Amino acid sequence: MEALNPTTAPKSCLPRTHFLKAPLLHCPFKPITLSFHNFQIHRRSFRRPPLSLSVTTTCGLKTPQDRKKSKKKGNNITKQIILSERVPPTLVEKSGDADGGEEAPVKSGSGSGSGVMGLMKGLSRRVLSVLSYLPLAIGEMFAIAGLMALGTFIDQGEAPDFYFDKYPESNPVLGIFTWRWVLTLGFDHMFTSPIFLALLTLLGASLMACTYTTQIPLVKVARRWNFMQSSEAIHKQEFSDSLPRASVEDFGVVLMGAGYEVFLKGPSLYAFKGLAGRFAPIGVHLAMLLIMVGGTLSASGSFKGTVTVPQGLNFVIGDVMHPIGFLSTPTEAFNTEVHVNKFYMNYYDSGEVSQFYTDLSLLDLDGKEVLRKTISVNNPLRYGGITIYQTDWSISALQVLKDNEGPFNLAMAPLKINGDKKLYGSFLPIGDVNAPNVKGISMLARDLQSIVLYDQEGKFAGIRRPSSKLPIEIDGNKIVIVDAIGSSGLDLKTDPGVPVVYAGFGALMLTTCISFLSHSQIWALQDGTAVIVGGKTNRAKGEFPEEMNRLLDCVPELVNSPLSRQSDSIVG
Repeated sequence: MEALNPTTAPKSCLPRTHFLKAPLLHCPFKPITLSFHNFQIHRRSFRRPPLSLSVTTTCGLKTPQDRKKSKKKGNNITKQIILSERVPPTLVEKSGDADGGEEAPVKSGSGSGSGVMGLMKGLSRRVLSVLSYLPLAIGEMFAIAGLMALGTFIDQGEAPDFYFDKYPESNPVLGIFTWRWVLTLGFDHMFTSPIFLALLTLLGASLMACTYTTQIPLVKVARRWNFMQSSEAIHKQEFSDSLPRASVEDFGVVLMGAGYEVFLKGPSLYAFKGLAGRFAPIGVHLAMLLIMVGGTLSASGSFKGTVTVPQGLNFVIGDVMHPIGFLSTPTEAFNTEVHVNKFYMNYYDSGEVSQFYTDLSLLDLDGKEVLRKTISVNNPLRYGGITIYQTDWSISALQVLKDNEGPFNLAMAPLKINGDKKLYGSFLPIGDVNAPNVKGISMLARDLQSIVLYDQEGKFAGIRRPSSKLPIEIDGNKIVIVDAIGSSGLDLKTDPGVPVVYAGFGALMLTTCISFLSHSQIWALQDGTAVIVGGKTNRAKGEFPEEMNRLLDCVPELVNSPLSRQSDSIVG
């Protein structure tokens, strides 16, 4: 090693060991001389220029390959180490001999590629920190709840004319809300609107970010076997105590009996239980994600349809179903034909309808019956992912004999009356049907039990039950009510998200219960004959000290042990 531009006698200002920290330098050092390089004091502006020190070292560089080949000559590298108050310049290496060689700057990375990767990593960490921000997630949930409440207030799936009439610009709700808000923002189909789906996506991203940045690291930390080697660290725990004459092995046996997982390492002990309580928040997040995914599938991939079918007629499922969202895809079951075999009702003693039933048969493309079931309210039929619900009923026609002629099928029309009671009516013309003022017999029915008849003048003529087959004379005509034909009101639906939602809610209930389990950790250290004990828990803060005291009371006391005799002799 040689000095550069010696001007003054060097002072011993730097320890020699500062130059022995480079692991790649493997060479015997020659006598070292330190000197200041170009050390001058300038009085300009009463400021002292920065102090710099330059040292040049030359040694042989050995790599693992060089160690294997001991006879091969190692490369010599000259390094210039500069100590200065300024920011140090770029490190320069000289390859070759110590006397000369071409200088080249040392590259510490892969250039612009590493810079871009570092920028991307920093950006991803920042995005994760923003998404995992708890107030943001709470705000997202409140926004979703508000949109759901608004979706129940606004009628969904209606024609534009409906919203023109209900939310006119001439009389806006709250002074600002008109049909333009409904149709522009998609509030007429709230649960498939872009705003609602975007909020669901954002909430899902927040849950995943929180799981990745917070919950998973907590679980990793909780699973580590963390032994404490000092009594001071143990005394800093939420609970701490000591047993003056005890064995840490005996304490471990007591903990195992209480359900703890126990680990020993020399005089140190670590035990825990309730680790599932640490995993539970991750399960809660995943369950919420399942519920949101299932809800999204239901809103964007379903089919719905409504049909009223008279007894004895058929319909094809695909003819009455219409898609709900952009993910709706029909299946082979849409080609199934449904035949209404029979529709009938049960009644209370007061005469009110208590329940109504429909006997359905499902037929394939060849007309073969593949399934038959009688459905009712809250007892649907399920086939090929399609659910058929019994939701309504009506009276479609009356079968009537007139003077032993017929039977004639008279259509029944619903009549508007006050209240929620149903009323249906029909008309049987008498005489010339082409006359300008046609007269006839009027028939009214509230249900399938009885028919009320009126003559040509509108006077009450009598009541007949369809099943009685009893004739009645009205204006010289013999009338027999053969049957009242009912119609079944059916709702059809496919919902691919239902299994996912059910699974999500089941997992949510389970993981919520598991999250109440306490994750307790206990540390112990054998210090002579004494055992120092400490612990903490994330829940049940009040019960944990009581549990610890019960466990410590179960630890046997050491009597006449080698450790205790040695301790007593030292004290004596």
